[in-house]
Order: sequence, then structure tokens, then C-alpha cells
Amino acid sequence: MFPTFNASNFEENCQKVASMDKDLAQVISEHGYPPVWNRPNTFESLVHIILEQQVSLASALATLNKLRGKITVISPENVLALSDEELKACYFSRQKTVYVRHLAQALVNGALNLTELEGLADDEVRQRLLTLKGIGHWTVDIYLIFVLKRTDIFPVGDLAAVNALKRIKKLDKDTTRETLLALSTLWQPYRTLATMLLWHYYLSSAKPKQVNTL
Repeated sequence: MFPTFNASNFEENCQKVASMDKDLAQVISEHGYPPVWNRPNTFESLVHIILEQQVSLASALATLNKLRGKITVISPENVLALSDEELKACYFSRQKTVYVRHLAQALVNGALNLTELEGLADDEVRQRLLTLKGIGHWTVDIYLIFVLKRTDIFPVGDLAAVNALKRIKKLDKDTTRETLLALSTLWQPYRTLATMLLWHYYLSSAKPKQVNTL
């Protein structure tokens, strides 16, 4: 089995990464522990993550809820039965219509099996998901964190996490991706927990608009 977090070990793991970094310890001191963010390993969860690409979390949720209102059960078969116009009426962009259809088809024809991903190492999960149109590294990172609950993921493409990191470390806004990744290695093997503390800080401090990226 691969290291994962859950409700019973979450705070302990947060403390472990906080013991490695005084700034993360300060986040806990000022804001408490973050929620135990997680989602089930379902087609709907992956659709939700795709919808969150490069838009606000509220906008993505509105689209997901509109789709749920249309088909009740968000399954590959039900999505594939919808026309492009019906998906557009559920607020799907043309691009995300293509992405979600591609994902649904992969699940229907057996090219992808979500249950199988649970038994694969992080890099193997990444390799499989990246073959799908519209799924990039950010989407894989969020899937590994929220769905598979892996403990050692730092989504360097996530604007909220990166901006929070720059803020608590007082880094220049032009700090390179390579520098940020190098800094995140100091939190191994608990980079996911560090990320959740960064998100918690981001959401608790300034309440800015939540925008994600691929």
C-alpha cells in the first residue's frame, strides 16, 4: 500500500510536516488545522476536477450541479448520451465538453479503470492519466491528493498553493518553478499535508478569488 492520509491520521501528519517548517507550524497556530479535503474515486470526481481547471471553484461547482440536475447520476454512459448542446446548457465550454467525453469514453471502453489506479504508485497513476485529452499535471496532482489521498504531492501548477507559499516564505513573485519544487522537497514525505496547510492559509487569510490552473 502507498502512504495515504485519512481523518484518523490527518492532524498527526500535519504536525509532522509542521515540525519540519516553522512557517507551516505558524499556519496551524493561527488558523488551526485545514479540513480533511477528499472526494470519492468516481467519474464524477474526475469530471469535477476537470471543471475546476482555470476557473473559480464556485463556477466549477455550479456547472457540476447543473449537470447533476440534468442527468441525476453523473456516469460515463449518461454523459455520453447528452448532445453538445445539452452540455453547453449545463455551462460546459466546448473544450471541457471534449475532455469529459474523452474521459467517459475511456472508462466505457476499458482504456481506464479508476479502481486499478488505487493500486498504482503515484508516477504510474500520472502516466496513465496524462494519456487522456485534457488531463495535465495539475489535474493529476489534484486527483492524487483529493481522491487517492496520497501524502507526498506538491501541485506546483496550483496558483493558490504557490501564492500562499510565496507569501509565507516572503519569496519574490517571480520565484521560479524549479525553486518552488526544490523548496517543497524539504517537506517530503508529507508534501500533500504541506499543500493543504498552504491552501488553508490562503483561504483563511485574504479570502481571495480561488482560481486553479492545469
